[in-house]
Amino acid sequence: MHSLYDVPAPAKLNLFLHITGRRPDGYHLLESVFMLIDWHDVLHFERTASSQISREDLNGVALPADDLITRAARALQQATGCSQGVHIGIEKQLPAQAGMGGGSSDAASTLMALNRLWDLKLSRQELQGIGLTLGADVPFFLCGRSAWVSGIGEVITPLTGGHALPTQRFVVIKPEQGLETARIFSSESLKRDTKPAIVSDFAANHFGFGRNDLQPVAEGLQPEVKKVRRWLESQKLHATMTGSGSAVFAPITQNIDLGSAPDSWQIRICKNLEEHPLHSWIPENKL
Repeated sequence: MHSLYDVPAPAKLNLFLHITGRRPDGYHLLESVFMLIDWHDVLHFERTASSQISREDLNGVALPADDLITRAARALQQATGCSQGVHIGIEKQLPAQAGMGGGSSDAASTLMALNRLWDLKLSRQELQGIGLTLGADVPFFLCGRSAWVSGIGEVITPLTGGHALPTQRFVVIKPEQGLETARIFSSESLKRDTKPAIVSDFAANHFGFGRNDLQPVAEGLQPEVKKVRRWLESQKLHATMTGSGSAVFAPITQNIDLGSAPDSWQIRICKNLEEHPLHSWIPENKL
C-alpha cells in the first residue's frame, strides 16, 4: 500500500460538559458525552522512501508548521522505530477554536491511517497511548464511537447497546471569533462543583441533559457566543456551547430558517455518526 486518500477526520460535539472538581495539580475533573458528527476534515497520505514527514495545506487554510498532524506522525515513528516517511495533504474544513476537536481528530485519523499505511498493526490501546501524549481529546477519536468521558478526559466509555445514541440532526454555528481554552479554565468564576452524574441519568434524556459549565464564562469572554445562543433560542431550539470553543449547536427535528443569521457565522446542518469512519481500520481482535 503506497497511499490513502480522502481520509476523514470527524468533529465532535459535547452534549453536555460538567466540571465536577479540580485536582491538586490544577487539572479539572469533568463529565461529558462526546458525540461524533459528519462534519470533517479530509487528509491524504502518500508513503515516501525516506523517513521524512511533510505536510501540505491544500485549500488555503494554513496550519502551524508543527501542528498535531505532523506531531502525530513523528510520535508514531518514535514509538515504533518505523523508518518509513509520509507526505500528508490536509483539506481543513473544521473551524479552529470551535470546541469541536478538529486538531485532535486530525491527529487520531493520522495515527489510524499511518498504522495502516506503514503496516504497524498497533492495537487501539497502543494508539490511544500515543494519542494521549498529543492531547487529551485524541484518545476519544481513536475509540471509534461516541462516548461518556470522565476523569480529566482519559476515562472513555463508548456508548453502545442500550446506551447508544439515537440518530439526530443538529445545527452547528461557529461565529467568526474563536475562544482559547486556557482563558476559560483559568477564570475564577468557572463553576467547578457540579454533582457527578451516571450514564443512566443521561440516557433518560439524551439531547436535553445537563449543561456546559464553561458556557457562562465563555459568553463573558466572547459575546458572540451568547449572540449565537440567543439566535438559536429565537428559533425555539435548545442551544448549547460545545467544548471550550465558540461553536454552539442545537438538535433539530425540521428545517429551520437560516436567512436571518449573520453572514460571518459558519453554519452547518449535521447528524451524529454511529461509529468513526475509520473504526474498522483497527482489527477488533486487537482490542
